[in-house]
Amino acid sequence: MDQKQLVKQVIDFNKATLDNAFNAMSLLQEQAERLGQSTLEQATWLPEEGKKVINDFTAAYKKGRDDFKKGVDEAFKKVEAYFKSE
Repeated sequence: MDQKQLVKQVIDFNKATLDNAFNAMSLLQEQAERLGQSTLEQATWLPEEGKKVINDFTAAYKKGRDDFKKGVDEAFKKVEAYFKSE
């Protein structure tokens, strides 16, 4: 088997594995967020400032998760382009 083809298969496998793991993690986090939001709505004892802090943290977490995924996807594109150009 050609080494270039073997490397491409390894890269494709790693990308598919990462995508599946990321999607599973995202679904779990979204479910936890829905549960948290439901709890926040029922927490009458928590002041609005506290709810805002929690919502801001959730938004920052989502942005970090999306930025991470975008960075990994760009890295995979660069690796794939490198092996296509050889």
